[in-house]
Order: sequence, then C-alpha cells, then structure tokens
Amino acid sequence: MKILVMGLPGSGKTYLAKRMQPLLNAAWYNADIVREMANDWDFSPEGRIRQSLRMKNLADFEKKHGRIVICDFVCPTKETKQNFDPDITIWMNTIESGRYEDTNKMFEEPLEVDFKITEMNDENHRIISEEILKNV
Repeated sequence: MKILVMGLPGSGKTYLAKRMQPLLNAAWYNADIVREMANDWDFSPEGRIRQSLRMKNLADFEKKHGRIVICDFVCPTKETKQNFDPDITIWMNTIESGRYEDTNKMFEEPLEVDFKITEMNDENHRIISEEILKNV
C-alpha cells in the first residue's frame, strides 16, 4: 500500500509521516532525504516530475515486497500526483501558503483525497493509522 502525505512546505507532512511510520510498521521516504541522496535540488516543473517518479519507484519497490510505504513530499500538481499513483492520499491543508513562492504558485489543491488534515495536533497520526489498518 502506497500512502502519499502531501502539502505545501511547512504544512506538517514529515511530522505526520514520522509519527505514522511505527504505527503502520511502514517503510518511509521523505522527499528531502531522497533528493539529498540523488543530489538533485532542481525544483523546476521538470525536476518535480522527476522527483515524483523517483518517489514512485521507491514506493513501488516497497509495495511489491508487501510493505506499507509512506512518502511525504509536496507533490504540487495533478501530474506529479498521477505519476506517484497513491493508494491513499493525505492532504496536509494546514497552511494557506508555504515558504517558497514558486511552490505556492504551482501548487494545485488535490481533488481526490482520503484524509484532509486542517489542523496539526497530537492525534491525527493515530486516527489515520487506525483507519488505514482497518482496511489492510
């Protein structure tokens, strides 16, 4: 199962994913760490597409081996989300704008999500993880 935690920079994606990972016994890939490993800091539209495909390849590997996998990254456009092809989408809709204007301009609100988080708290990760585990 591939879980996408998406949202603007600073919305709490990593905070949520880090707390969900042990509850789901999941593999977890953070976009910043993956970019660092690839030494690819290109945030152009093409760079973001490349990153979505990179995250997809990592997630598909884990899913193929029967693991739940969480990937947290901005995933700013419909195309990047389609590229990643999540089984579950969690949208961190906790801020109106992020710290990078270019990202704010290109970010498209997702039309289909499984969980929409509008405020950070200490319960979101437990509630979502429990719901996911009901369907595994």
